[in-house]
Amino acid sequence: MADKLTFRTDMDFAYGVPKEMAPGVLRLVANNPSPFTFKGTNAYLIGTKSLALIDPGPKDKAHLDAILKAAAGRPITHIIITHTHADHVAGLADAIAATGAKTAGFGPYEITSRVVTDRRSSEGDHGGQAAFHPDIRLGDGDRLGDVDWAVTAIHTPGHLPDHHCFALEGTGIGATGIVFSGDHIMGWNTSIVAPPEGRMGDYNRSLEVLAARPNDTVYFPGHGGQVAQPQRVAKAYLLHRRMREQSIHEAIKAGATTIPAVVARVYAGLDPRLVPAASMSVLAHVEHLEERGLIRPSHPLSMASSLAAL
Repeated sequence: MADKLTFRTDMDFAYGVPKEMAPGVLRLVANNPSPFTFKGTNAYLIGTKSLALIDPGPKDKAHLDAILKAAAGRPITHIIITHTHADHVAGLADAIAATGAKTAGFGPYEITSRVVTDRRSSEGDHGGQAAFHPDIRLGDGDRLGDVDWAVTAIHTPGHLPDHHCFALEGTGIGATGIVFSGDHIMGWNTSIVAPPEGRMGDYNRSLEVLAARPNDTVYFPGHGGQVAQPQRVAKAYLLHRRMREQSIHEAIKAGATTIPAVVARVYAGLDPRLVPAASMSVLAHVEHLEERGLIRPSHPLSMASSLAAL
């Protein structure tokens, strides 16, 4: 069964140069390209008088200097975190020191997955900062704003338990229908769901939440260019995940009894550099298949588990 998605890999940008994405919204791309970050991590400045910075990005003086230059003397009062993977927050301490801004995000989280792994398989250690304590903790539906900007948090766990998307309100800058989608939905590729922080069941439910939002018109993601027709894209990503999970289930029923065997069958011809990430994705699907009562893996649930269909 085909489960190919059409990705948009074109992107109009230059490192260190702000691009106006909408009135009161500037994007700057960090110079940290990789197979997992695409061209680099996107930072966004929102507002026209006082500003908020969404995701400071990696620890990179040139990137921070570009953000401060784009602010053009306007105060950056808040730093908003979509999630605490290093490529989004490693530069946070330097950004705080340079701006004095308050931080805002989900805050500490617990890992509920039963997967056991030391996971160094994709983008280094792909874990978040479970003990991150922002100045302002935001839960689902919480609103944060200042002089001429406001955002509402949409809790979208799955990529990481602390992942938020943020809907930009039309306060002062005239922008409506914009959602900063972090790493939950990106136009250039699908998001990594890497256990134990990543959970496929949570990720799918979060896609359903986004797909059901009728008034969103565009996503500004953590990597890559803007995403048009967001509800359609959210539904397509959900269908993709369901079809990929069906392919994994069928591979197990056909006798692929280990995760490497499933990867070889389902991801035939994959770039070897991406096999570790694909293996983590399969492990996330295996956990979800077990939760649905469709397979029985050996325990502890890990990369070494043997797999049997029920």
